[in-house]
Amino acid sequence: MFLEGLDILDQKIVQLLIQNARMSYSDIGHEVGISRVAVKNRVQALEEKGIIEEYTTIINPQKISGAISCYFEIETAPDRLMEVAELLRQNETITQIYRVTGKSKLHVHAVAASNDEMEDLIYNTIDNLPGIIECSCNMIFSRIKDIKGLRL
Repeated sequence: MFLEGLDILDQKIVQLLIQNARMSYSDIGHEVGISRVAVKNRVQALEEKGIIEEYTTIINPQKISGAISCYFEIETAPDRLMEVAELLRQNETITQIYRVTGKSKLHVHAVAASNDEMEDLIYNTIDNLPGIIECSCNMIFSRIKDIKGLRL
């Protein structure tokens, strides 16, 4: 298990927060058998150590009418990889960028409000990136499994 570096209480707290990040310190304390203040201190310590990075709302773009999700596999010339990654990072349609194994490759996710916006991303951004050797694009039809952060 990925949480073995944490004591049992912290593991339980993290698991509860993954299930419901809005759970109150009191409710967590009740579940794990410690006070609200003790839970707050433990959560703050986990945040300060960078173990808990953020609390967020996840929007499913496929539930929004017209939203298009795609992922790209982009191979670049080795000396252009970081430049390409930075140009993509600045684009608000791009939601995730991963450097992956292989010949200077990036795995890039994008969510556009419409087909037109996705087409604009492809023709005016992706196609004009420097040092591109190869690029493939795949449209995402549906989410079957999508785990955010740590798998427990």
